[in-house]
Amino acid sequence: MSFINPLSDEGKQIVRKDGGDLNRIFDENDMLIETVSSIKSQDISDDAYIPRNYVDLVIKRIEWYVEKKSDLKYNFKKFAFLFDAKITKFDVISFYILCQAVGVKFGPNSRESRAIVELQGQLIENRLEELITSERTEITEQIMNNLILQDKIKWTQLADLISSKKISMQDLVLKDGNVILDFEDYLEEFKDEVMHRQPEKMYNLLIGNRVKELIIIKMIMQNTENYIKSVHEQMSTVEPNPTLLKIAGEISEVLSKEIRYYGSGSGDGDVKASPLNVDLLPPCIKHALDGIKSGGRNEVIVLFLTPFLSYARLYPSVFRSNTSLKVSDVDADLKITKNEILPMIHDAADRCSPPLFDDQPQEKVNINAKLGFGMHSELKLQHEGETTWYTPMSCEKVKLNMPGLCKPDETCKGITNPLSYYNRNMRTK
Repeated sequence: MSFINPLSDEGKQIVRKDGGDLNRIFDENDMLIETVSSIKSQDISDDAYIPRNYVDLVIKRIEWYVEKKSDLKYNFKKFAFLFDAKITKFDVISFYILCQAVGVKFGPNSRESRAIVELQGQLIENRLEELITSERTEITEQIMNNLILQDKIKWTQLADLISSKKISMQDLVLKDGNVILDFEDYLEEFKDEVMHRQPEKMYNLLIGNRVKELIIIKMIMQNTENYIKSVHEQMSTVEPNPTLLKIAGEISEVLSKEIRYYGSGSGDGDVKASPLNVDLLPPCIKHALDGIKSGGRNEVIVLFLTPFLSYARLYPSVFRSNTSLKVSDVDADLKITKNEILPMIHDAADRCSPPLFDDQPQEKVNINAKLGFGMHSELKLQHEGETTWYTPMSCEKVKLNMPGLCKPDETCKGITNPLSYYNRNMRTK
């Protein structure tokens, strides 16, 4: 069970028994090396693929997350050991080291914390997929019973998951405020509706293991986030352990590789994230930056200019890379977004006639929402992901919805998106 849920009582017992000495986590661990090397699907052609101690295992977890998410050449066999229960003891201890290092140095609202929570969710999902159906069902039931002790689950018991948008009410089947998970309960509550409609098939379609697995994954992610928060809160009264601070630095460095994969270009023709060159912007963007003197101010500033400037500055290769990132993946402390991108957008809004925010101040919140930070007046990491970071509008949509902006020049020929125009100019400058 602790291989899926390291925060279980079984997982905590492993840590109490074998994981208490931080002074030895850099020591080479022969048992770990032997265990990983014995896994049949594991690539052992390069010693670098084999974790040699607990800290190395922590870093391998992060490398797996970054490479799987961002590297088109991701090699599963390098990380096959992460999906074999033989490593359970080592895996659980590395999980706690990882959470403690992030909690000590960065805190619960940091990019690092959010990455670790997402990493854990993906790891659980992939580990469940590796199990045969009977084992998968059995372990799901065990963990569900461990996480939720009551027979009846009120939706309010999942309020933290719902409020943090880790789970949606639409994912759940509800009756009188109860979350229906078991087939017997489903049959009892909906027998009249499903009497002649293949109830078992409908149950598997609506609920089945899918919803149960979703709940346990999201609950473990939430518990991971809570654990990191509790570690961080303890630091107000305790001196940070230098070993954990050192590991935290290594974690942050590995996470930054995700930016090098996509946000900063790959050296094969992609444009790198760099300060905006205003001279190379397409005519439509230059027009928008001058301010809109007639109707359509909202659409131009919020829906058109905001996505373009943010991607052109932070992630210009988005369409070439075809990988979704958040703003903080390429601007970890949001300094570029706050000090460069937002001022340009707000200046353009002020140049409108009348100035956009004078009569529609709520559009500042809408701009933040289009950057992926929800409906809030300030950009804060804890709100990121509440909305989607909008990608730049295509030329076709600009012509259709904002025809006054489209004044094509020679470079516009064959271009389908203003961002492509900018990238072409940047490559040939």
